[in-house]
Amino acid sequence: MIFSLPNIAIVVVLGLFGVGLYGVLISRNLIKVVVGLQIAVKGALVAFVLAGRLSSQVDVGQSLALTVIVADTIVAVVALALAVQVRRKFGTLDIPSLTSLRR
Repeated sequence: MIFSLPNIAIVVVLGLFGVGLYGVLISRNLIKVVVGLQIAVKGALVAFVLAGRLSSQVDVGQSLALTVIVADTIVAVVALALAVQVRRKFGTLDIPSLTSLRR
């Protein structure tokens, strides 16, 4: 296998996205789910930059990645604030034990 920059970036994208997806699917803690989503989004950011480089439009890929970083940070802050409020109200961050929210 040739270790060129696009090949390494594809491995990084798949690795980050896989680890993030694993964290979201396996974790029962709300904060760990948010962290898993953050890791998966970082994999998507690397994919945006790689796509911009491969299409010879590096500026577009980087500006799209920067926009996603800003939006993702806002989403993470709101999600963590909601997790803190859930912890204060119900005393736990365990997702299956929060079934009283449906009633």
